[in-house]
This record gives sequence, C-alpha cells and structure tokens, in this order.
Amino acid sequence: MTSLWRFVQCSFLGLAITATPVISYAALEDLDELQDKLGNQWVLVKNDQRRNIKTWAKQEDGKRYRSFKVEATLDSTVEAGARVLLDADNYTKWYWEVFESKMLKANTAEYYIYLKHRAPISLPDRDVILHANVLLQKKSSDPLIINVKAAPNFIPEAPPLIRMPAEDMIVKLTPLADNKVFLEAEGYVDPGGRVPTWANNYIQRNAPYSILVGLLRMMTNDTYRKAKSPLPFKVYNDPNASS
Repeated sequence: MTSLWRFVQCSFLGLAITATPVISYAALEDLDELQDKLGNQWVLVKNDQRRNIKTWAKQEDGKRYRSFKVEATLDSTVEAGARVLLDADNYTKWYWEVFESKMLKANTAEYYIYLKHRAPISLPDRDVILHANVLLQKKSSDPLIINVKAAPNFIPEAPPLIRMPAEDMIVKLTPLADNKVFLEAEGYVDPGGRVPTWANNYIQRNAPYSILVGLLRMMTNDTYRKAKSPLPFKVYNDPNASS
C-alpha cells in the first residue's frame, strides 16, 4: 500500500519463480495488460487461509493506480491495534519499506505521521504525511475507525524526496469474542512522480498483504498486547462488555 521499493528490482525475477501460484502468474503476465483487466469491481488477489488474510484490488475510473482492500481476523485486540498504529516511531519495524517515521502532531483523536519510503535504486525515495482522524467507539461492539488521508502540504517538501500525493485509507478494528479482532482496510496510494509501471503494479499487488502480516506480528507482540500505559481515548476489546 505504498510507493516503490529498492529490493523489488533485485528480487523480482526470483519471486516470479519461487512465490505462490498467484504471485507467479502475475509476474509472468504482462503487468500493463493485467492492470487494464481490472475494473470497478473488487478482484481477489490473495486468500491466506492460514493467517485469515484476504486482499482485493480494483481500478477505479479517474485514478492513476489501483485501489486496495484487505480483511483479516487476528488473534489480538482493538487496543493492541490502536497502540501499533499510533506508535509512529516504530513503523520502520513493520510497514512496507519505511526507513524513517515520526509523529509530527498528536491530539486525542487526530494525528499527523511522517513516513519515508525506500524507492528503487534509480528513483528518488518518497515521503508522505498521513493525517489520521480516529472515530471512537460509542459502544463495546462498535469498530474503532481510523480515517487516513495524505496531507502533502502540511510541511515543506524536502528534495530529492518525492512527496506522495496520496496514501489514503479507512481502517476499521472491530472487537470479536475470545480476544480476537476483525480488521478491514480500504484505500488508494499514489507514489507521485514517474515510476515504472511493472514495479508499481507488482508492489500494489503485494504490499497490502505484507503490511497485514507485519501488523499481525506487531499486534501479537507483548509490547503492545500487554501494554498498560493509558491510551488517549477509551477502547473496547470485548463486544459484550458493558458500555
């Protein structure tokens, strides 16, 4: 769900040979043609039954790149998810090819997070400012909703970095029984500038899944799952809890 990354140029051929059948098929297809085949309906890209993760893609009218959607049922809690997503300094540990991250501004339910993304060797790296607004749970069964929009003009650009005009998404964390959480995310990414079509298509096909795997790893880490420090807002982990 982000810009283009340096390792793709080195590993693309190997991934085409060794990855799952879905990835291999995409690698062998003409990726420009594959992009043209996508329409306004969601197309299933990955279905990882072992991790309970699914990803979809579609090509919306008037948009330069494809949109994405992900769903996952995770052995974790809404609170752990909120802690990971608000821990801006540690996006480098799990978010796809982020090499620097920090919080620029934080209020109770509004945040500005700065990320730098690695790009292929021949291209400038990208940066983006994420403006996140949190829609709080009103009752215990409600999802915690995080609306994220890129805010490219929040701080001045920093050449040679290319400022990303879009890394937009809506993330929903819905509490389930037995310390589980249902995560839904839908969004759109525009890395800005000129990019190779094959690389962008490949990344947009695989990055959402990789991010979900990284998020799952972080949300099941005791650093977040058993954290006791107070959050800036109330969170419900049990859908049957008293509101």
